[in-house]
Amino acid sequence: MNQPFPFSAIVGQEEMKQAMILTAIDPGIGGVLVFGDRGTGKSTAVRALAALLPPIRAVASCPVNSASVDKCPEWAHLTSTEIISRPTPVVDLPLGVTEDRVVGALDIEKALSSGEKAFEPGLLARANRGYLYIDEVNLLEDHIVDLLLDVAQSGENVVEREGLSIRHPARFVLVGSGNPEEGELRPQLLDRFGMSVEVSSPSDVETRIEVIRRRDAYEMDYEGFMGHWRQADDELRERILAARAHLPTMVTPDSVLRDCAELCLALGSDGLRGELTLLKTSRALAAFEGADELTREHVRKVAPSALRHRLRRDPLDEAGSTSRVSRVLEEVLG
Repeated sequence: MNQPFPFSAIVGQEEMKQAMILTAIDPGIGGVLVFGDRGTGKSTAVRALAALLPPIRAVASCPVNSASVDKCPEWAHLTSTEIISRPTPVVDLPLGVTEDRVVGALDIEKALSSGEKAFEPGLLARANRGYLYIDEVNLLEDHIVDLLLDVAQSGENVVEREGLSIRHPARFVLVGSGNPEEGELRPQLLDRFGMSVEVSSPSDVETRIEVIRRRDAYEMDYEGFMGHWRQADDELRERILAARAHLPTMVTPDSVLRDCAELCLALGSDGLRGELTLLKTSRALAAFEGADELTREHVRKVAPSALRHRLRRDPLDEAGSTSRVSRVLEEVLG
């Protein structure tokens, strides 16, 4: 089976690629929402990210990708306790998916007759320690949105049926994509994404030609194309691993904390999630760039991605969210 299109070979869309790299460095950022036109590489980038991410260490037969046997849920009937290396999971959550398919299904009849907790894990179990990708996220049914909000908040999936209860860890990075013309995202779910990026079709001929050239080469000469880009993806993966290791040692001056707070206050973002996400995102970028200390410039680079989806609507301001963030950036940070 062919590997996905290489991440490094994606033309343009720098903000989208940067956002995905930063969530790979620090999953605590909270995921990425990608809104834009059809055919702009949104799903291609997610598939490419799956191949780019470093592998995880997990118990071979554990249905929730636990790193050790003692962390596997009690209902998991382990057939192998060997610790193996496996690709970071990237799980698709399709539109129209049922609740049982998402959270898992409990066999009530077997539980009542034999007393055994027979549980069929769902998509949330598979996505643990990885990514959950939702295409057309703005068209997701409300009851599925509510489920995701509960699990994203607690990091645990709980299934309760007829007095029986099953639970397992479900910590994942949300990646959503959609077309804003097809509907807006519920504010509660929107707030759960750490970053939001906007993508559009390239407006110059040369860029469009390069997109066509690379996609055609991928389809017509797969081996040659992958061989050409494999080294670039390998180098990017090593940079991500190095940034992860460097992240705990990053120096964060109080002046940068003040910049984050003043910026969010000036933008009128609700709560404190904006400041925390802006800090984590800036720190991940600094680690990726190999800096030893977080600076105002790092904050400036990621502020639009971290804050554009957290702004309150202002009927007197017709500027888009990106323009508003850019304007306040100049006013507050100079």
